[in-house]
Amino acid sequence: MEALTPSVCTMASKPHPPLMKKHSQTDLISRLKSRKVLGVGGEDDDGEVHRSKISQMLGNETKFAVREPVGLRVWILISAVGFTVMALMALVFPNQLYELLFEEELSTTSLSVRLYGGALLSLSLIMWNGLYTAEKIVIQWTLLSEACYFAVQFLVTSVTLIELGILPNAAILLLLSRVLFLVVTMSFYYHLGRRAKKI
Repeated sequence: MEALTPSVCTMASKPHPPLMKKHSQTDLISRLKSRKVLGVGGEDDDGEVHRSKISQMLGNETKFAVREPVGLRVWILISAVGFTVMALMALVFPNQLYELLFEEELSTTSLSVRLYGGALLSLSLIMWNGLYTAEKIVIQWTLLSEACYFAVQFLVTSVTLIELGILPNAAILLLLSRVLFLVVTMSFYYHLGRRAKKI
């Protein structure tokens, strides 16, 4: 046992060689080679130059900033208020709403109009959410949902009027407004989906 202790002491007391500093880190060519190996410093597909691997992986936050068309938030607010008001009218006064649009009394139960009001209320919640979000994809889906509603309402109302054989002024106004709202909504959807030009 005693023979081992002197050897342990000699190993522990041996001085370590000094650490060599790499001068290649300050060398520009070596740094460029390292960045090339890491895949940093060159342009990506979008033409952006990343300063680090982390920014390359996570992306640039300004890249995801939404350039909104002028009046988009006002349009979503008007839509949210309109959908909410129509939904409440259909839920609370279903017979009066039907009479207002088709200028005749509701012959069947008011359940269908109330279900329509429930669907409108659900859509209005999507509109209210779209008003307060900053995410482009949420705003696009909000506009697409609204456009889909206007298109379906136009078709259903047109078929109903043809089946009834009537053409009241309120229904014509409703159809024209749906076409106008569909065009405005799709215009916002198109402009929001366009990629911003790089300066």
